[in-house]
Amino acid sequence: RALEYASEELKADKEVVLEAVKQGGQALKWASKELRADKEVVLEAVKQNGNSLKFASEELNVDKEVVIEAVKQNGRALKCVSKELKADKEVARNLGLGDTSFAPRKEQRKKVLVFMGNVD
Repeated sequence: RALEYASEELKADKEVVLEAVKQGGQALKWASKELRADKEVVLEAVKQNGNSLKFASEELNVDKEVVIEAVKQNGRALKCVSKELKADKEVARNLGLGDTSFAPRKEQRKKVLVFMGNVD
């Protein structure tokens, strides 16, 4: 949360923001608008916390690579994803794969995938 109280200059410093999102993806919320549109910064944020996808720019919110990393880390990030990507098989197959809180519900994950028609 330190980035929340940082100067605008630091919130726009890519090196500072990268370090902040590596420690906590939610720090993306306080990054400058430009850095919330920087793919490298957003990828680091969603790898640490998939829910930080909601703070990314619109263009990165529909970027398949970014979305896959987000839903892989936290299946609940799917709620921030476009209809098109929610229906994407590759996105669905990565749903919650790295999310340990989501892992105990593998049966639920399978039901979601079946419902979406994304299971072979």
